[in-house]
Amino acid sequence: METPPPVDIPEPWEAVVPPPPAPRRRRAAIVALSVLLALALGAGGALTWYLLEVNAAWQEQSADWQALAEQHGAELAQTRSELDATRSELAAVSDQLVTAQERITVLADEKARLGDESAVQQQLVDYQQRVSAAAGQVATALATCIDGQQQLIGYLEGAEAERYDPVQLATRREEVESYCRRARDANDDLQTELNR
Repeated sequence: METPPPVDIPEPWEAVVPPPPAPRRRRAAIVALSVLLALALGAGGALTWYLLEVNAAWQEQSADWQALAEQHGAELAQTRSELDATRSELAAVSDQLVTAQERITVLADEKARLGDESAVQQQLVDYQQRVSAAAGQVATALATCIDGQQQLIGYLEGAEAERYDPVQLATRREEVESYCRRARDANDDLQTELNR
């Protein structure tokens, strides 16, 4: 009779140690981590693209606002220059009016000395009425022109200048230029009257 082969009986501490993990579990974990990494990279790329688009839109809007501010600044400078010129013209017309009144007085004295006092007086009254009417028209037109220019400057330099529609501002500017043209025409009429 043969003796049976010896049976290997594990030691008690060997039975408690778990077997090493199967290679399949490790591969599944690597695949899951790779998928998560790919998703994170894709989400990061999409976020980067979105932020670049938002940045480009902000830059474009900023450039538009800058251009509008420069346009308003140029219009403001031009309107101020026109206002200064109109004020200077009004001062000159006022001086001319004083000169005209002095001339009327001198003419009245001269004509009175020459005789025919009633005809001279009528001529003097007519002349004075024409000059006064022309000077009044000039003063009114210049005052309207100055008021319009000051209002336009207020629109252009106010804290809320960007609220105003550029088309409406252009229309208002044309109205003010029309007032100032009328003032110049009235001044030309006054000059003609003074030179008679």
